[in-house]
Amino acid sequence: MAEQFVLAQADHAFALDPYPTYRRLRDTAPVCRQPDGSVFLSRYEDVRRVITDADGFSSDKKVDFLPKFGTSPLYEHHTTSLVFNDPPYHTRVRRMLGPFFTAQAMRRMEASVAANVDALLGVAAEKRVIDVMSEFALPIPLNLVCDLLGVPREEREPLRRWAALILGGLEPVRTPAELAEGHAAVLEFKAYLKELIAAKRRQRAPADPDVLDALIADHERGDGLTIDEIVHNCIFMLNAGHDTTTSFITNGIDLLLRFPQQRARLIADPSLMRTAIEEMLRYESPLQIGNRKARNDCEIGGEKIAAGTFLHLGIGAADHDERQFPDPESFDIARDPNRHLAFGHGIHFCAGNAVARMEASVAFRRLLARFPGFERAGATVRPPRWRFRVIDELKVDLRP
Repeated sequence: MAEQFVLAQADHAFALDPYPTYRRLRDTAPVCRQPDGSVFLSRYEDVRRVITDADGFSSDKKVDFLPKFGTSPLYEHHTTSLVFNDPPYHTRVRRMLGPFFTAQAMRRMEASVAANVDALLGVAAEKRVIDVMSEFALPIPLNLVCDLLGVPREEREPLRRWAALILGGLEPVRTPAELAEGHAAVLEFKAYLKELIAAKRRQRAPADPDVLDALIADHERGDGLTIDEIVHNCIFMLNAGHDTTTSFITNGIDLLLRFPQQRARLIADPSLMRTAIEEMLRYESPLQIGNRKARNDCEIGGEKIAAGTFLHLGIGAADHDERQFPDPESFDIARDPNRHLAFGHGIHFCAGNAVARMEASVAFRRLLARFPGFERAGATVRPPRWRFRVIDELKVDLRP
């Protein structure tokens, strides 16, 4: 019997553990039609094909987000940012950001991340019991992306709340009150960034420009983005640059607690860190559900899909597909090859993937070297979110 699954009716139990549902979908309804005419895809081959084929499947959401958001701040933001657009706009924005992800830039970032991690662990050692989400995993990427955009340290605290509300708007189900909070967060974030841009424009051009400085300079030469485009893409960078990486690191710590033999294996052989990082991404992908729209009539998984059909891409489901990953429910830090889809594929492959991998590697190496025996000091607390694999709280005792 085909699995009867309606994404818009998913509950908190699904958010806590979606993987049994994903398995049933892969087995009985890999192309699962939804009551609103959209389709949920759960098999690796189908999800990878759609993510890769930018000519056949669009990322533009100007039509699809309108019924949910209306002509609102959330609609303006999500339809202007890099991730929900097609070429040529997508190509132009990505090209402007490229110089900040070179090997040389990465080396500078790594030194900064290492210093930040060491400082966080020093504070944590004095407390002994910490919430690793808010006191470790979150400050690492938040400080790095704020450094990249030139956000002063004393002004960073509100960004965390704004990001959660704005990204929360992308979940399949949101109440009117939750959407209202998201709209307000966009307006507050925009106002803050416009003030920051104005302050930067009043100053002399720096010798070592950050990302925002460079975007402003391109704008003033007349060949860059508009101010509104700069603002929305900086919101996207700030949100995506820290929210998903925070989830990546927190989920990774949760996995090391759930699979102590694999943690011991990693401590005994640190050379496994690269494959361990990839397995964390596969097992608990920070982005669980992506979206595309079919440009033309096509066939997916043996079923006809009409042009204009909205597709929910089950990235978390695809990354547990036994057709691609042997024994997918086993957490194996030496798994290789591991062609997971956590960062997407094709032209929308996450531009910050190398940065996220570097941040996680530094964080785990230093955490395990200093506190190899850390233990759980509380439950893993997850909110009712399905698009993103989020942990709200995870307390650990660093010195059991």
